Amino acid sequence: MTEQYDTVYRGGQGEIVEKKSRFIATVRPVGTEEEALAFVEEMRKKYWDARHNCWAYVLGERQELMRCSDDGEPSQTAGKPMMDVLTGAGLTDTAVVVTRYFGGTLLGTGGLVRAYSAAVREGLKDSLVITKYRGTRLTVETDYNDLGRLQYLFGQRGLRLLDASYTDKVSFSVLAKASEADRIKNEVTEAVGGRAKLEESESLYFAELDGEYICFL
Repeated sequence: MTEQYDTVYRGGQGEIVEKKSRFIATVRPVGTEEEALAFVEEMRKKYWDARHNCWAYVLGERQELMRCSDDGEPSQTAGKPMMDVLTGAGLTDTAVVVTRYFGGTLLGTGGLVRAYSAAVREGLKDSLVITKYRGTRLTVETDYNDLGRLQYLFGQRGLRLLDASYTDKVSFSVLAKASEADRIKNEVTEAVGGRAKLEESESLYFAELDGEYICFL
């Protein structure tokens, strides 16, 4: 697992017109190659009357799998430039299809590269990109006397209390970046003199969106 990576959480669509040719970029988050290929086929059916449906996708936490297609355009003028936009933005688990309706004027190889690249950038502008962090869920059990100290500590670290339960003890969890987990555990121990019970309950990826945590197991 990598410490963090960027991906599309919600896909979007963008369009440019170059010398009367329409370039429609559709971006979609994908988790597997099967999902990516199914998305390509979906776009081919949707835009069945277009001259070209070029595509590219990048998969894997370290962008291990990359595939693209020019779909009849001159070699290296569509799929590869599209993929370069995705990788240049640091994105993975993302697919894009650019549909071209030919406008009657040839653009040349350089013009095609610029047009397909620009279309993907427009599609990304309409998409929601998030950063996924490798994290761990820390479960804390403490008494009421120490709760204020821990709330202050976690507030200083930008961590919010989740799943709080108040009985004779207080039990809650926090999501922390994996790289910071040991330091946070040490700080908790120091803050309350070792009186709190603390466990790492699971490893996962998480992101923050609109003030809420999204977990990816």
